[in-house]
Amino acid sequence: MSDADTLREVAERYRRFAETEAPGRSALYQAWAAGVAGDPALQRLLARIPPTRRQPPLVFAVTRLLGAPEEDYTAWAAWTTRHAQAVVEACTRRSLQTNEPLRCAALLPALSAISGPIALLEVGASAGLCLYPDRYSYRYAGGPALDPVDGVSPVVLESTLRGPAAAAVAETMTVPEVVWRAGVDLSPLDAADADDRAFLAALVWPGETGRRERLLAALDIAAADPPRMWRGDASEPGVVAQAAASAPADATLVITTPGVLPHIPREGRVRLRAEIDTLRATAGARWVSLTPAGMADQWHPPLDPGRWSGFVLALDGVGCAVVDPLGAFVEWRPEEPGIRG
Repeated sequence: MSDADTLREVAERYRRFAETEAPGRSALYQAWAAGVAGDPALQRLLARIPPTRRQPPLVFAVTRLLGAPEEDYTAWAAWTTRHAQAVVEACTRRSLQTNEPLRCAALLPALSAISGPIALLEVGASAGLCLYPDRYSYRYAGGPALDPVDGVSPVVLESTLRGPAAAAVAETMTVPEVVWRAGVDLSPLDAADADDRAFLAALVWPGETGRRERLLAALDIAAADPPRMWRGDASEPGVVAQAAASAPADATLVITTPGVLPHIPREGRVRLRAEIDTLRATAGARWVSLTPAGMADQWHPPLDPGRWSGFVLALDGVGCAVVDPLGAFVEWRPEEPGIRG
């Protein structure tokens, strides 16, 4: 790619973020992204960062972590220019590892359909905050209020259960019994490490009320009882199988991929899907995913694009619900086959 093409790619990526992703979530990030889209000097600076490390949420989080002022675009751009080398180095070293425990509210309807006890293995686990669905409380508008066996959790996940089948699904939902939890990640984070905690907190967008507090409370839960973590590329053959081999034989192995598949190149997704399918056939594993509806290579049978959009909750590759990618709502699809089993 030529230098001119790279600058156009940076400008387009930040313009798209400002127009379609930031509105309604963060006015500050919307302003910063729009500024970058019209600023060739900042585009040249960000072009020094590898393409897989220059996403707007990562760049903005890194600059805030390093001390950038949460002020207007002019102030942010001036600070970033003065600290260009540190920003480039930190972004190159880091990756977008948003670890949102609220996603467990989107996973729970599918987890409730699986016979326990459960051995939970997450691909792209970050600090493992989505490995504790049994330690969180749930409050669904239009659905149930659920708590762990020992009472209300310090982490209360508020979501919405909607759709014509919401009432029927609500009756099936329970907090799962998780007896083993582990994750695979290219660069696992430690919930007890001060630097990792600060980075994850910086990944919360300015303007997202309550999300930082929820994250820190979930980090405390993970730090008190750390999951087992494997460092590796889950799309490479044998990596997920090696982690799965440590799961207890008397528990149902459940592999989760909450939001990670869009970050894996297509060839890697194909390899990962094949490995998951093998574990389903040989170890009785179940697969719960949160994946964009348009990722056609993941769906067997294919999803009807006229009925499915955004992110989809799926059990064993079969779509069950349209969901918010961070867990704010679950819209069950009543035409789909029953999920019990």
